[in-house]
Amino acid sequence: MHCFSNILNDDYIFLLTDDTGMLQHSKFSLPDPEHGYVTEDNARALIMALMLYEKYKKKKYLNLVYRYASFLLNAQNENGRFKNFMRYDRKWLEEEGTEDCFGRCLWALGFALSNLHTPNGVKQGLLYMLNRAMPHVTVLNSPRSKAYCIIGLAHLEGGNISRLIFETAQTLCRQYDEYRDGEWKWFENVLTYGNYVLPWSLIKAYRVTGENKFLEVAIESLEFLNGITFRKEYFKPIGCHGWLAKGANPAEFDEQPVEACEGLLTCLEAYEATNQRSYLQKAIKCYEWYVGFNSKGVCLINTECGGCYDGLTKEGINMNMGAESLISYVISYIKISDFIQTAHR
Repeated sequence: MHCFSNILNDDYIFLLTDDTGMLQHSKFSLPDPEHGYVTEDNARALIMALMLYEKYKKKKYLNLVYRYASFLLNAQNENGRFKNFMRYDRKWLEEEGTEDCFGRCLWALGFALSNLHTPNGVKQGLLYMLNRAMPHVTVLNSPRSKAYCIIGLAHLEGGNISRLIFETAQTLCRQYDEYRDGEWKWFENVLTYGNYVLPWSLIKAYRVTGENKFLEVAIESLEFLNGITFRKEYFKPIGCHGWLAKGANPAEFDEQPVEACEGLLTCLEAYEATNQRSYLQKAIKCYEWYVGFNSKGVCLINTECGGCYDGLTKEGINMNMGAESLISYVISYIKISDFIQTAHR
């Protein structure tokens, strides 16, 4: 049932990445040019590439850092926001992407700027992008975009950044107080995609600012979310075909790889902030979701090429292997293996 390997097969990263960046989708294990590229995938791929270079010190990963960072530079428009969808012929399909795309770009910029392995010249380019993007953080409406921005900015130092994190986290707490109701301990009246980034960002904000309210809201909402996604002995994310509306039951399928990755990152952050081992155990279960400890008892990793299947459906595995799935798996693999390795020293 399980297909864990101590050696990461990176073939699919290089199959899915061309001279422009990382392609968005595949047809089975064939990269599919028809759907082109998206900026938010390349932003997360930048994080992945730096994690790979930090772990293995191979120049091929540093080359990827340049590729993905260059994609972000091309994606930023004149006003500092980011275009998201690009056709295979390198023509942009919009002038401005979603707020979630913006937030994921800020996450990548903050992560890469703080990373000791990012080349100085790349950092200068990233800082140029960050400075152009920063004025937009205070006018965001999407709670997930705010959360990604907090996560990215928490990697950086400076009084102005700490104040911005504090103020943005306060808006999330106010939204939480507005929607929290009895047993329902959440930021909205529905649980949809990317839920884990909301408590994750507030733990980050607490660790930067020391504001206890942020940790209280983070842990209360995280416990509520974990009570839904760990109903059984394995991790089971809320399905994207229906989500979970207040007072209803969570959709069973499709289960998506990005949810396991963000669940893992959040639970590790909670473990570091509280030292409660139950969070570490849940982070490990999030990783194990990829390798067979899931509702279907099947491995989502293609051992032939190293790709990650696009999720679990009612019928079984979605056999396509897109960028988001691949990046989510690789980040999860590196993060959990490094964490366990460090813990055992």
